[in-house]
Amino acid sequence: MLTSGAKALFPPLRISARPKAYSSRSRPRPVCYPSSLVNRVGEETLYSVEQHGHAVVLRLASDDGTNRLTCARVLALTAAIEELVKYPPSRLVLAGNAHFFSAGADLNEIAALTGPEALHFAQIGQRLMNAVAGFPAPTIAAVHGYCMGGGLDLALACQRRIAGPHALFRHRGAALGLITGWGGTQRLPRLIGQARALQMFLAAEKVHAERALQIGLVSAIADDPLAAALAYCHLSSWAK
Repeated sequence: MLTSGAKALFPPLRISARPKAYSSRSRPRPVCYPSSLVNRVGEETLYSVEQHGHAVVLRLASDDGTNRLTCARVLALTAAIEELVKYPPSRLVLAGNAHFFSAGADLNEIAALTGPEALHFAQIGQRLMNAVAGFPAPTIAAVHGYCMGGGLDLALACQRRIAGPHALFRHRGAALGLITGWGGTQRLPRLIGQARALQMFLAAEKVHAERALQIGLVSAIADDPLAAALAYCHLSSWAK
């Protein structure tokens, strides 16, 4: 069941190019995104691309199910989105699995970074978020389960977020002596206000789905966020 709320469009961000206005009249011809578009590192699948009519679902995947945004996964997702821009679908949905949208960046990778490597890590993350934010079609994050740290940054880069009833949002970097460098410090305050954003960042506050809807972090709650996301763009309110 889809619960509506927090429908207002939020101001466009300035940290990336503003998405082009979308019109069904300018929709490109249907393109078949083959199931072979699955990216791997060794034996691990990093993501999969699923076509649903004119829509595309970019699903994060990992062997342990946490969908951590490792350097390899960030680079692979960026390349996939930049490839999809060539023949943009009617809408792009980002999803994870039933328990994790994404647990965020890999802390083991972060701990091993030197200064220059940390700068590069921030830059590749920003490139991914800006690729999502600048995508030339509506973008929705369908969030089941945990949406943490860099995973929250990824969801914030989408134009809409639809949460499952047990979704949990958190930026726990401050508890670890870290702060995101992937755009969340700009996007979150513009979405929910500076005071609430500071509380999430500095107190590493956990925000459950109902509270996320109340404060405007998500657009709706649905038992099946992915199905709701695939249907959401048909609403007339999307284009307003």
